[in-house]
Amino acid sequence: MTDFAGLWLLFSSSFLSSTLLPGGSEAILVYAAHEAFAPDALLWLIATVGNTLGGMTGWLIGWWIQKRYPARALVKPSHQQAMHRLSRYGSPILLLSWLPIIGDPLCLAAGWAGIRPLPALLFIALGKGLRYALLLATVSTLLSMT
Repeated sequence: MTDFAGLWLLFSSSFLSSTLLPGGSEAILVYAAHEAFAPDALLWLIATVGNTLGGMTGWLIGWWIQKRYPARALVKPSHQQAMHRLSRYGSPILLLSWLPIIGDPLCLAAGWAGIRPLPALLFIALGKGLRYALLLATVSTLLSMT
């Protein structure tokens, strides 16, 4: 795998794994760091940008759904409760968008709940960037021990 192909694969995997599709961007990031395709800072940037754009795609889908099915029309109490929590905590809750299982739907629900795009982008990027930074720091530490 060439450097460019590896970086493109990292970006694509990061993007897709942050949508409602399954993905394993962490494994590709660890592999790329181990093989030293690029400096860790570049790997971090590519993975963070891809994952953030994927999260914002979920947000955009939620925003689009909200235009057709307003949140006030929700019937199930669990859905109403979820929207209430999003309204209560606002955009900082998107720091948790990196979490497995709940992160992707959280981005979609944030768009549906009307969380503004710029704060959503900021908190999604911050949460996802911190996760990748921790992962790269762990890999770097483990590689230096061998």
